[in-house]
Amino acid sequence: MIRRRDFLSGGIAATTVLLLGNTPLPPIIIDEGGQPTQGGWLRGRTSAVTGLALDGKGVAMGADGAFLIAFDRDAPPLARLVATVAGGQAVARDIVVAPRAWQIEHVNVAKRPGAVPDEEFLRIRKGELARIAAARARRTGAEGWRQDFVRPAPGRFSGRFGAQRIYRGEPGSYHSGLDIAGGACTAFIAPADGVVTLAAADSPFSLEGHLLMLDHGNGLNSAFLHCSALAVVEGETVRQGQVIGRIGSSGRATGPHLHWSIKWEESRLDPLLFLPQLVSAATL
Repeated sequence: MIRRRDFLSGGIAATTVLLLGNTPLPPIIIDEGGQPTQGGWLRGRTSAVTGLALDGKGVAMGADGAFLIAFDRDAPPLARLVATVAGGQAVARDIVVAPRAWQIEHVNVAKRPGAVPDEEFLRIRKGELARIAAARARRTGAEGWRQDFVRPAPGRFSGRFGAQRIYRGEPGSYHSGLDIAGGACTAFIAPADGVVTLAAADSPFSLEGHLLMLDHGNGLNSAFLHCSALAVVEGETVRQGQVIGRIGSSGRATGPHLHWSIKWEESRLDPLLFLPQLVSAATL
């Protein structure tokens, strides 16, 4: 559980600023409710700032100076947020990123090599990956990144983000999303406002099946895998709570479930940490 005292001791305690007389606002204000941990995120605001960067990479800001930043599953323990103010002065704020105790399973068997894919699969897969990359690169101006997300579907969490198997000391790939076993054909909804950037309705992808991707704005996007049907099309604007598809087992899946993944820029994030009502279920 992410405890309040741990959050406040992390060096980035949420700041409440009172404007007294002509006292200027600090250039960076971190809002309450974020999760400064591996796979987590923070929202904040800026004042009189001309640029913002996290560990040297630019961070998009809204017209009102609001921003969102996030931390990869394997993020190091310290991040630096730097604001450039008028005159070119840089103001830095260090952020302590709490480590997570990931669900790791040690298996006393050798890691099995995958089958060598044939040329046709490689050709198809190359095109699929290009479409996914293009969808993630789109900037639609969506504002869902400002919202508290809602759970997209009912059901048991059958697979947790970050879980990983170690085969006689050799790590396998970690699980990149949250699996929800909601039952075949169960409707799922948009967790936040967004724009559909990819909708593989007619031709399922080889691994992801009927894949749906939403841009929530400012570099934040969701992907929904293994769907049985999609209820939206590419370019469509969707609202939080709108039905956008149905759970299935298309692509490489052993049974019906919704695989929900979130990325901010190149960082893979834990969807559970975007659900305020369920965040206590996340373990450190």
